[in-house]
Parts: sequence; structure tokens; C-alpha cells
Amino acid sequence: MSKKIEKPESNEPIGLHNLKPAPGSRKKRKRVGRGEGSGTGKTSGRGQKGYGSRAGSKDRARFEGGQMPIHMRMRKLRGPHMKKSMPFEPFRTHTQPVNLKDLEDRFDAGAVVTVEAMKAVGLATRKDIPVKILAKGELTKALTIHVHQVSASAQEAIVKAGGTVELIDSTTTSKS
Repeated sequence: MSKKIEKPESNEPIGLHNLKPAPGSRKKRKRVGRGEGSGTGKTSGRGQKGYGSRAGSKDRARFEGGQMPIHMRMRKLRGPHMKKSMPFEPFRTHTQPVNLKDLEDRFDAGAVVTVEAMKAVGLATRKDIPVKILAKGELTKALTIHVHQVSASAQEAIVKAGGTVELIDSTTTSKS
């Protein structure tokens, strides 16, 4: 059986002057320590003994019920030079990888490959992050490439195919 909620019959528009909470949604606060007959007398709902019954006890967000806490279970490798070290993000550099095979597939021979040209063909789409050319795949076309970084083997492959590489200053175009 479900109760039907009756709406007021007045045609008055709803406003701040006639808003009311739904019936049964508001409860009186629990008044603890007001005698045994109230149901929360004597120990005031805190139980008999233990940490929770003491004055000043708190449910700490990081408390795991006596289990070894996560901050103590985590590894403690120091220094920013390793990916798994403590300062997880602040010292890591970010680049967008673009492989030689992608350049081979999307650009014609003799094309000038810039960051904007790569964005136009669906490569290096992340804004303000430097682009780095990596040597995965083969390049058979001579391309003129303007990017922020190039791996040594990728540069070698580009020059071998008859292309050139010009590096862009990444501080002007990105946060690195």
C-alpha cells in the first residue's frame, strides 16, 4: 500500500513564502544524556568502554580499524628521479608521442610537418603539451618536421629518408 501525497489545491505560484519540507522528512534532534527513560541516558549512545566512548574521540578519515594504514603500507622511495618515487607528479615532464609510422601514413612526400599540421590530421591533439617524435615504424618519405623534441633514432631515420628536423622552443608554446 502506498500513500497518496495530496497537493494543495491553491493556484498560488510556488515561492519562498510558501515552501515547506515534505511530511516526515524533518526529525527532531536526539537529546542525549537526559535520563534512562529517553533511551539515550547514562552512556549517551556511546556504548560502555573503548576509544569511541572517551571524551575527545574522533572518527578519523584515515583510520582503518587497527589495520596497517595505507600511508604506512605504501613504498617510501625518495627523490623525483624515479616514476614510482614519493613526489608523484610535480617533477615529471610531459610530452605527446608521435611515431614515424603515423607520419608515414598521414603526410605526403615533401610535406612540412608542424604541430598545427599534426593536429589537423589527428596527431598531437593535446593542447599546450610538447610533441616528441619517436622511432616506431619506418619513414620512406622526405619530410620537413618542426617539433619540440625528437629521439636520436627517430632523427636518424628522418635524415636517412632525406628529411630534416627543426626543433621548436617548448617554453614558449607549453608548460612542459
